[in-house]
Amino acid sequence: MPGISHEAEIGESSRLISANKVEGTAVYNRKGDKLGTVEDIMIDKYTGQVGYAVMSFGGFLGIGDKHHPLPWQVLDYDPKMGGYVVDLDKKQLEGAPSYATDEDPDWEDRVWGKRVHDYYNVPPYWI
Repeated sequence: MPGISHEAEIGESSRLISANKVEGTAVYNRKGDKLGTVEDIMIDKYTGQVGYAVMSFGGFLGIGDKHHPLPWQVLDYDPKMGGYVVDLDKKQLEGAPSYATDEDPDWEDRVWGKRVHDYYNVPPYWI
């Protein structure tokens, strides 16, 4: 296709990446410990802004996993690690807002969303 680079065809450039390539990407803490993987990306339909990266954490072979909505602002991409890095440890994640695999959070609930953002000490994406 004229004008489209090979990188764009595979869903990635030096600055942009397609959501399907973000899903499955590892999340590490600053010490290099793997905390989980990105399971989903939540995007505001009206602004196009990424609200959350939903990370799976805990469990064994997918059983007992908790899903943690991480405000996008807390993630830093590290090309050397090939994943996202957060200023958290496993203990902090254990107390973080989360939901079970069989639960469906109310993403429209601003009180719940503010609680998530407050936990990570970042402003809500909708402000």
